[in-house]
Amino acid sequence: MSKSIWAMLSIMMLFLFGCVTTVEYEPAPCAAQFQVAQADAIDKTYHHLVILGDPHLPGKNIEAKKQVIQKINSWNDVEMVIAVGDICEDRGTDEEYAAARIFFDKLNKPLYPIVGNHDYIYEDVLSSKGNRVKARLYSNETKLHKFTETFKLPTIYYDRKVGSYLLVFLSTDQPDFLAQISEKQMEWLSTELDKNNKTPTIIFFHAPLKGTLRDYNNRANTPDFVAQPSVKIHDVLMKNPQVFLWVSGHTHTSPKEESFASSINVYEKHITNIHNADMNRETIWTNSIFMYPDKIIVKTYDHQRGVWLTDLERTILSPSL
Repeated sequence: MSKSIWAMLSIMMLFLFGCVTTVEYEPAPCAAQFQVAQADAIDKTYHHLVILGDPHLPGKNIEAKKQVIQKINSWNDVEMVIAVGDICEDRGTDEEYAAARIFFDKLNKPLYPIVGNHDYIYEDVLSSKGNRVKARLYSNETKLHKFTETFKLPTIYYDRKVGSYLLVFLSTDQPDFLAQISEKQMEWLSTELDKNNKTPTIIFFHAPLKGTLRDYNNRANTPDFVAQPSVKIHDVLMKNPQVFLWVSGHTHTSPKEESFASSINVYEKHITNIHNADMNRETIWTNSIFMYPDKIIVKTYDHQRGVWLTDLERTILSPSL
């Protein structure tokens, strides 16, 4: 073979080799990140989030709960499903966590769960009188770790940017009250909000903000049934006017309650608390959040009747920052 042909082949081999070796490998994202990224690429004007209030798995009416998952799977525009705590039925036992994992394996949308009191705060074994027992610190930590393992989460609190919004997911992790945030988590929250002070923000937490329901029973607005530490949370929120929506469960407030969707839901004149009923009941409702660039539309769906409750639809304007 002539020298000129060898030279040409050598150049071609070097070129091909160079192309192959300069390709950088990027690890595949987790399923939730990948699906959200795909959804963001779709040309549409909103992002659809579905909220599951207190599933309490396996709990009562498991077949009705499964039908809720089937319905959500049929909504093609859903990008995220957020479970606002109390994933487990009662005490966060191994059996309850296993049931929760099997249940959510049927969901074909990205799941974003947060911790509620029934997921970590109690010992597995009841007292001699048949009552729940507050867990020791070691048991709390073990169950919080079980939560992250079950749902493949790096931490129990985290945030995500979706469209023009910051979504913040907080978890109960301090057992002084049923729904309390630890000092470490409070510091993280303050830092994240400070870094994103020009981004309209929605916070998801197990318990509601104090005073965003009427005193319709002996639990509403009591220390164990509002977000704690209430004073510190208030101070952080007042420093961050970009936070305009707080989404919660815990109180099991249903759409039949007059303060489920009313003016009392507005905290300190600018943060709307969206309350969610639990799933441990015959009629299951879910709230859907439709995020547009300039506003949020909240719709409530009755899964027993298969209808949207149009009288409960709300529009919340995004803050001008």
